[in-house]
Amino acid sequence: MKYNLKNMMALDLYLTSLNQDDYNAIADQVEGKINYVMPLMSWDFHSNNFIKQLQFAQREQDILKVVHLGEKYRWHNDIQSIFKQNEFEALLLTDHEQRIVWVNGGFTEMTGYFKKEVLHRTPRILQGAETSLTSKKRIREKLSEDKSFSEIITNYKKDGSPYKCEVKIFPLKTDETTHYLALERQVS
Repeated sequence: MKYNLKNMMALDLYLTSLNQDDYNAIADQVEGKINYVMPLMSWDFHSNNFIKQLQFAQREQDILKVVHLGEKYRWHNDIQSIFKQNEFEALLLTDHEQRIVWVNGGFTEMTGYFKKEVLHRTPRILQGAETSLTSKKRIREKLSEDKSFSEIITNYKKDGSPYKCEVKIFPLKTDETTHYLALERQVS
């Protein structure tokens, strides 16, 4: 087979999709026969796919952590359903007094705050001058109703820069509410 640019790109994509056993099975037919005159074209495809797989794995780990906490605290909520129906970048778990007991890595990426900096504090640490008093009042009222809700609020990163955030809050219950789970994502 003559290896032209089009064939090399297709072969390159094909080879990067193989697992190690499949590659080993055909390696003797490929190695040494191709003299690449250009960098791998599929590296972008591979790295983008790798990043997506990494993000998916992290999301699954975050969900498993919340499921595990649900088992520990014996919440009656359908945790899996919450995650199937809602997108998130950051997760924040508070106790009934709204003190932060756990955040995921996405929280650090979104806010710049590390877990140890926010534990036992309230989410008010993220509020500032542009945080609407009306939004804060609605959040307090909805929390007192003990029902799930969504709100758009202006929060502040650790460096002081504001960002708009959609927050979906779910009361987590046994016979009564013991914790609140906030799923957050930045919005424009």
